Amino acid sequence: MTDQAEALRSMMQFRGADREPLQTRVVAVTSGKGGVGKSNFSLNFALALQKLGKRVLVFDADMGMANIDVLMGMQAPYSLVHLLRREKAIWEIVHEGPLGLHFIAGGSGFRDLLNLSDRELDYFGDQINKLHGHYDLILFDTGAGLTKETVRFITAAQETVVVTTPEPTAITDAYALIKMVRATNPEVEFKLVVNRAADNREGRQAAEKIILVAQQFLSLNLPLLGIILDDANVPKAVKRQVPFTIAYPGGSAARAVEEIARRFISMPAAKKTGGIRGFLERMFRQP
Repeated sequence: MTDQAEALRSMMQFRGADREPLQTRVVAVTSGKGGVGKSNFSLNFALALQKLGKRVLVFDADMGMANIDVLMGMQAPYSLVHLLRREKAIWEIVHEGPLGLHFIAGGSGFRDLLNLSDRELDYFGDQINKLHGHYDLILFDTGAGLTKETVRFITAAQETVVVTTPEPTAITDAYALIKMVRATNPEVEFKLVVNRAADNREGRQAAEKIILVAQQFLSLNLPLLGIILDDANVPKAVKRQVPFTIAYPGGSAARAVEEIARRFISMPAAKKTGGIRGFLERMFRQP
């Protein structure tokens, strides 16, 4: 067991000594297409939730473009693949980022996740279960689009945040993702974020297009978490490899994400229960 793993375990036990066991909320963050700023939103959303006193773990589940650690200017030495190979235990692949944010780096290991033997699956489930009660929220930053792996994460999570931009293709693909997932599992609950809008009017118009068709054709209530305006500070922060809520806390994007975080935790949790255990059961009982 590495020194980092021991330190993380001790820290989590110390923090939990005077608090009630947490009911971990499992949330997927996804998008209909790439290039809408989903991973950058996931990271800064997690940091905003952490600032509000929530214990958050970000799980980089984007197999094609896993980059949460890069956005923080870090290089995680271990990822999920090391857990699946039994080379590392769960606390050894949990890393600490800015403001004490915990994260698990992504990679090709997620493809292996859906092809585990029963023995490997038991080990993985036992390890992931160790996270239960240590975090208020676990955010899975999934891949974009309708891959088999992404759909599994979405349908297993308690709720899903869909990120889009006002671009017509992004709107169309976001709705297509919601429609296809609902056809697979009508109980999935979604919330919407519009990113990189020119102004509030454009952002609201984009949101209304999706919300109205979801209501009309899917009988789905799709709450709008918020609109993030196009902010020149965001690409600057990406180049600096510093999350924009830290690098430019007074910028419009940072303020919008912090408001989204406040709105999110003020909303009732999704109906699905069971925390990490429920997530695992739903994920692996799927065909």
